[in-house]
Amino acid sequence: MEIKTIQRFLSYYENIRSGTKVIIQTIPRDKINWTYKPGKFTMADIIRHIAAIERYLFAEIVLGKPPAYMGCGPDLADGYEQILTYFDQMHAESVDIFKALNDQDLSRKINTVNGTQTSLSNFLRALVVHEIHHRAALCIYLNLLDIQTPPLLGLTAEQIIQKSTHLKNQSHE
Repeated sequence: MEIKTIQRFLSYYENIRSGTKVIIQTIPRDKINWTYKPGKFTMADIIRHIAAIERYLFAEIVLGKPPAYMGCGPDLADGYEQILTYFDQMHAESVDIFKALNDQDLSRKINTVNGTQTSLSNFLRALVVHEIHHRAALCIYLNLLDIQTPPLLGLTAEQIIQKSTHLKNQSHE
């Protein structure tokens, strides 16, 4: 996706966030601190990580400041409701910062954490990629727990196969 206007980015990003929230709301309360292996992120850690990186890395760099990300542990938010509140709060703060951008800012060069330069539009696209990456991890965690994840595009893969087969059979009649 090429980001040409900040409004289009914000609209797209809200759609991405909406899908992430659907996945998060699928997590049973008693599994929020579950992980597949000791020493790996729990589902709570992943949620806090998405939130903290958005606000304290991406939004800070957009403001021209150094990143302030300090991890994603329970000191940020502990407990199911607190984690969801933190997730929403960090997003609201970040979106307020992004809303202050204008379309010309998108071509502005910024320095990333690893010291490379890129356009602000490319950097914001990386924010979306980062969220989708961790949203997929949450789906894998849920699958490991035999919890069905909701289809984000309206249909499951099996439903698409069924519809495709049905439509293919209709075209041969």
